[in-house]
Order: sequence, then structure tokens, then C-alpha cells
Amino acid sequence: MLFAGRSCDTTCINGIHIYQLNGLNMAALSTWLNENRIQYVNSVSDWQEAIALVAQPLLTDGTISGEYVANIIKQRQAIGPYFVIAPRIAMPHARPEEGANKLGLSILKLREGVSFGSEENDPVDVIVMFAAPDRNSHVELISTLAEFLSDEDIMNTVFNVQSQPELMTIINSFN
Repeated sequence: MLFAGRSCDTTCINGIHIYQLNGLNMAALSTWLNENRIQYVNSVSDWQEAIALVAQPLLTDGTISGEYVANIIKQRQAIGPYFVIAPRIAMPHARPEEGANKLGLSILKLREGVSFGSEENDPVDVIVMFAAPDRNSHVELISTLAEFLSDEDIMNTVFNVQSQPELMTIINSFN
């Protein structure tokens, strides 16, 4: 497999796809992002609706509680859009003790971006919700996600998708 000009070998251990990139073993992004956790919608009315939508799969399967979502919204209102991490990309999350029951990830792609109140990075059209039940278990997930989000070619493709199956194909091909 090839990632941005780099060689990558993959194996499967206990049902988790593992790839080796630059000598490091990393779990495949599809380990955390299945069909139910990958969403595409045309538009939302505001940032709160975007957060509610991206949270829904994680709420449904018990990865997070309603308290987790409420804490994200409360923090956004208190300190601003701390989770808008780059132009067009938000990664809403809260602390482990604020309702994260398990390690999890969900992604929402919007056809029309929404304002989160981030002067430099709005409008946002890729929202990735991340949850970790403790301070250590998420390291591998974050490393894999960072590799995905920092790849300009992949993200340009993500920014231009027009459907959920198209987004799912991109995520699965990254692994």
C-alpha cells in the first residue's frame, strides 16, 4: 500500500487492520470508522446541529453519553471553538471523565460548510468527533487520524466528496 509516496505494509491481528508506516505499527482508520460512523449531509442549520449529528452514532452504540455532547457545547460556549483545528476541519471532543465510555470516532462531511465561530478556519465542512475513556488509549487512534488529516491529497479529495459511499471509500482506501 502507498501513502503519499511512502511504502506501507498491512496485516490483520484480532480483527484489527494494522499497517506499518515509517517503521511504526498503526491501526487502520476503518478500525474506528465503520459505515454507521461515516456520514454525509448537505447542510446543517448551525454548529450545534453539526455536533449533534456527528455524535449520534457514538451515542447510539454507547461510546459516549449525552453528557459528553453537552460538555463539548458548554466548553465551546465558554472558551470558543477550541476544536476547530485547521481550515475546514473540526474535531469536537471533551475530557474522558465527561462522558466518554469507550474509544471511538465518528466523521461528518457537510456539502455546505458551517460556521463554528473560528475566524481563521470557518466554514467547517469536515467534523470528526473523537472520544477516549482515559488519557492513554487514544494515542494510536490520534496518530492514525493525524496522518489522515495532514495528508493534503487525501483531504482535498475528502473536501470534494459528494456522498457517504464516496467518503467511506476514501477512508477505507487510506488503510
